[in-house]
Amino acid sequence: MNKDIDIVIYGASGFTGQLCVKYFQSLDLDIKWAIAGRNLGKLKNIASNISPNIEILVADSDDEKGLRDICSRSKVVLSTAGPFHRYGSKLVAACIENDTNYVDITGENFWVKELIEKHHEEASRRGIRIIPSCGFDSIPSDIGTFFAVRSLNKPVKRVDSFHSWKGEASGGTIETMFSMGDLDLGKEIRDPFLLNPEGSYTSEQKKLSSDIFNISKRRDLNAWSGPFIMAGANTRVVRRSEALLTERQESYGNNFVYQEHAFHKSYYKALISTLSLGLLGLILISPVRRLIRSFLRKPGEGPSLEVQENGWFDCKYLVESEDGQKSLYRMFGKGDPGYKVTSKFVAECALSLLEDPETLPGGSEYGGVLTSASGLGDVLIERLKNADIHFEVL
Repeated sequence: MNKDIDIVIYGASGFTGQLCVKYFQSLDLDIKWAIAGRNLGKLKNIASNISPNIEILVADSDDEKGLRDICSRSKVVLSTAGPFHRYGSKLVAACIENDTNYVDITGENFWVKELIEKHHEEASRRGIRIIPSCGFDSIPSDIGTFFAVRSLNKPVKRVDSFHSWKGEASGGTIETMFSMGDLDLGKEIRDPFLLNPEGSYTSEQKKLSSDIFNISKRRDLNAWSGPFIMAGANTRVVRRSEALLTERQESYGNNFVYQEHAFHKSYYKALISTLSLGLLGLILISPVRRLIRSFLRKPGEGPSLEVQENGWFDCKYLVESEDGQKSLYRMFGKGDPGYKVTSKFVAECALSLLEDPETLPGGSEYGGVLTSASGLGDVLIERLKNADIHFEVL
């Protein structure tokens, strides 16, 4: 199949899509990349600010022929067009049909579950890497845990991650959160092993992997922990990573347990954050959410440049080995995590897929609906280090 475009940014006119375009432009890449989406006028405005020679591809998320045309020419599709349960399914199907690798920034695990059920087997057979959740959901959790376990270099019993950050939500993220309130997701969404292959976890692991909602004093960190707003998405991704790595005989450890927390310097801050998170949860499941939604940012709107520049994220990983040793690791970076950092994450994931296929985890024939750790691993870590994302052994 003759593919003349290395990477296509689909959803390039959205808030995060435009940040991806700016990031690609800043790298002075020696590759051919293009922008795509459903609104030709908006895409032309973006192109006029980059280069009149950049190619524009137009296809609505329901335009199966248009999506196939894009994927038939592309080695990698990078999608920022969410909510992904609305706009992503036919694009992924077109990628698999045309042997095109794919990355996105979704945090919608219920949708990723659908992708696994529909496409994992075929993508695996054809050696196509479909890698959702390559933004702040869930790179720090997934790649940070991968880095910590590999750095310790011995079987691991448990990893607890602790997240602190500064940033704001865009209209697209808000739309995704509020749209999920209209869906009947059932009890399955609360399954801590929602994304795992069948039979890939034990009863002991399930008992220790329930979602955490309490506040705790963490003497080992001299801090307090509380529930983390994105833990429900991130923990499922990390557990899938470990299961997929185990299939390749690269397990983190027997009965490996992963849990995720927010990091707070005081009990008061932990309490306020937890109460705020509880209030948000009540709003999202109540009819009043429609009224509140009307006052918040709309899709395409996002944090100011000042907020993007002054944001940051900092993740710590407390690792306990099977022999009882405890070690601490860290991953951190500057920039609003949900947007400036997310655009960097997903762009570097897409660029990782252009590397020599033999250097990618599993080799050139490996594929499926994967995770950043199982599908990109050390290749991505090295790219992130060169992109001013820091990894430390504390």
